[in-house]
Amino acid sequence: MSAPRATRTIGYVRVSSRQQAEQGLSLAAQRAKLEAYARLYGLDLVEIVVDRLSAKTLKRPALQQALDRLRDGSAEALLIAKLDRLTRSVRDLGQLLEEGFASGRWTLLSVGEQIDGRSAAGRLVLNVLTSVAQWEREAIGERTAAVIHHKIALNEYVGGQPPFGYRLAKDARHLRRHRAEQRVLAEVRRLRARKLSLRQIAARLADRGWRSRSSRPFDAGQIARMLRHVGSSSSRRSSTKRHMATAA
Repeated sequence: MSAPRATRTIGYVRVSSRQQAEQGLSLAAQRAKLEAYARLYGLDLVEIVVDRLSAKTLKRPALQQALDRLRDGSAEALLIAKLDRLTRSVRDLGQLLEEGFASGRWTLLSVGEQIDGRSAAGRLVLNVLTSVAQWEREAIGERTAAVIHHKIALNEYVGGQPPFGYRLAKDARHLRRHRAEQRVLAEVRRLRARKLSLRQIAARLADRGWRSRSSRPFDAGQIARMLRHVGSSSSRRSSTKRHMATAA
C-alpha cells in the first residue's frame, strides 16, 4: 500500500517592524518554525512567501499570492507561525475562515496556536473563531446603528445627502430647516391627509411649479421618502421632548 500523499502547503511569513524582529518574530525565525513544523508533520512545503507589511489589511502581495495558490488548487494548506502573522483583525480573520478554511475547502495550520484544520479538534477551533468573528461584526453593526440613531435624535448630521427639508448647518455637525423645502413638506403632508395618492401629490406639486433639488418634477418615490422622513422627524422630536422632560 502506498503512503498517503503529503499535504501541499504554502508557508506565509510577515514582519512589519524592527521591534517584531527583536521579539523573535523575524523572517528567519518564522521560516525556521515553518520548516521544522513541515518536517515534523510530513508536509510538502512547496513555497514560503514573505510580506514586509502591517496586518491592517488583507491586501498584501504575498498573502494574496498564497490565497491564489489555495484557490487554484496548487496548494491545499496555509502554514503560519502565529495567527497574528496572518491578521490582527477579527473581521478579516472571519472573512478568510468563511471563504475556505472553516468549510474545509482549505486547511489552516498555525504553529503557535497548534491549529491543524485537518483534525476534528482543529476544525472545531476554526468554527469557534468563525463564530467569534461573526459576533464581532454584528456587535460593531449594533454599536454603529446605536450611535447613528442617537445622533439623529439630536438632529445631528450623520453623513450623506441631508434629507429634503434640511440643510447642513455652518458647524457641519447639525441640520437646519430649509424654509422653502419645509413648505413643500407641509403641502405633501396636507395632501396625503386628504387621501391623495403619491402620484396625485406629485402632480399637484408640479402644477404649483415646485421642483426637486435637481430642478425636476417630483416623482412618487420622492414623495414616499418625504413622508417617511416627516414621520421619523415627528418621532424624533417627541423622543427629544420626552428626554428633556425626564432630564428636567
